[in-house]
Amino acid sequence: MGKNRTQTPYSSTRVILLEDSALSVLASLLSIMLIRWLSGPTPEFSTTVLLWALASLFGSTLGFILFKCHKVVRRHASVRSLARIVGAVGVKLFILCLVQLVGLVKFPDLTCSILAVLVDMIITGVALFLVRTSALIYSETMGLNASQLKIQAAKKSALVAGTEEDSLLLAHSLEKEGYDVLGLLTSDPHLSGRVIADKLVFLCKNEKDLERLQWQLGGVDCVFFPPQMRLSQEDDSQEEIQPQQDGMSLMGHVFKRSFDIILSSLLLVVFSPVIGICAWLIHREDGGPVLYKQERIGRGGEPFTIYKFRSMQMDAEKNGAPALYAGDDDERLTRVGRFLRIHHLDELPQLWNVLKGDMSFIGYRPERKYFIDKIMERNARYRYLYQIRPGVTSYATLYNGYTDTLEKMLTRLDMDLYYLRNHSVWFDAKVLGLTFLSIVSGKKF
Repeated sequence: MGKNRTQTPYSSTRVILLEDSALSVLASLLSIMLIRWLSGPTPEFSTTVLLWALASLFGSTLGFILFKCHKVVRRHASVRSLARIVGAVGVKLFILCLVQLVGLVKFPDLTCSILAVLVDMIITGVALFLVRTSALIYSETMGLNASQLKIQAAKKSALVAGTEEDSLLLAHSLEKEGYDVLGLLTSDPHLSGRVIADKLVFLCKNEKDLERLQWQLGGVDCVFFPPQMRLSQEDDSQEEIQPQQDGMSLMGHVFKRSFDIILSSLLLVVFSPVIGICAWLIHREDGGPVLYKQERIGRGGEPFTIYKFRSMQMDAEKNGAPALYAGDDDERLTRVGRFLRIHHLDELPQLWNVLKGDMSFIGYRPERKYFIDKIMERNARYRYLYQIRPGVTSYATLYNGYTDTLEKMLTRLDMDLYYLRNHSVWFDAKVLGLTFLSIVSGKKF
């Protein structure tokens, strides 16, 4: 047990040391800005900030190395790891006090000096603790739910007609047999939307209503009827139901789209220097185009052009047939491209797709028509995904990683349909948070 806790499964100890030191310096900058706001004008404040940040960096790095904080696995927020953090922060505070005693950093009075150290200690400790707590939540969610999710997503989905006792007993027995019972069906509008025995009740008077439910729920394998019961057939029209809005509320969709526009605009500005450097490195390596453009199928089954930084050689698909990415050892990757892939920097141009409305931050990963046709031959439910925008990241990507085989694509589809059935603002927030923690912890997916 002890050895497992001192190993770093997702990133090297050097990366953890760098991340913790950067977080500590950021906490120091926040603390000194707070002191500046409380105390009023400070002589040569810019110089004070620079020296305080340098002292913080030196003290933090020294403390983390002495107490070996970077060798305690980030995802484990134990008493042991917290004790090491306290020791490291103590070293940092000693250095900050020392630079004040020798006169390198000067505050207006003794009160400000003491407050600067205390506030720095509190913000640094809280920041490091929150990072480890968040990583612990991430680890438990990813570790415990990965296999469970695949099992749950692969279950046959079912609806049970009726809301009476015999229907509830049937639903209970089906769950014991391994079905995923999504809800109950009723022809009574007054019961629609209610929850009976933990099962949501859906209004379904005819086959057209059932087809609409298929879109909302991402497909249903079976509809079970108690003895002597069938759906009424008030409307026998065979009108084809086109991709429509999924189960998320209208306000949820408005909020999600507004969030996409605001965050993509902000990130395009913030990451513009990184985007420029990546573009320069790609062009410098082989003189080829910086961006990789490809047609993907998105909302409503409509094609759109997806943008990525080119990470492969220019003749990666010279044989004509589309090829799947085979991981970090793919021979077609360029040297810069491999680095971009590992750190997910090749996805940055997709911020433009999000801003345009072709994609969302959270959805399902869009595919080429060539592979969609192959998926549809095995599972026609892929069409239900057309009612939402594809995403830069997805629930399935967190657990299933890159899909380099058709079988993985079919597994991913099960997970995407699971996401569709549970689509909500809170679900998206969870996926976005887990994606962020995956990236900062160095997890490959």
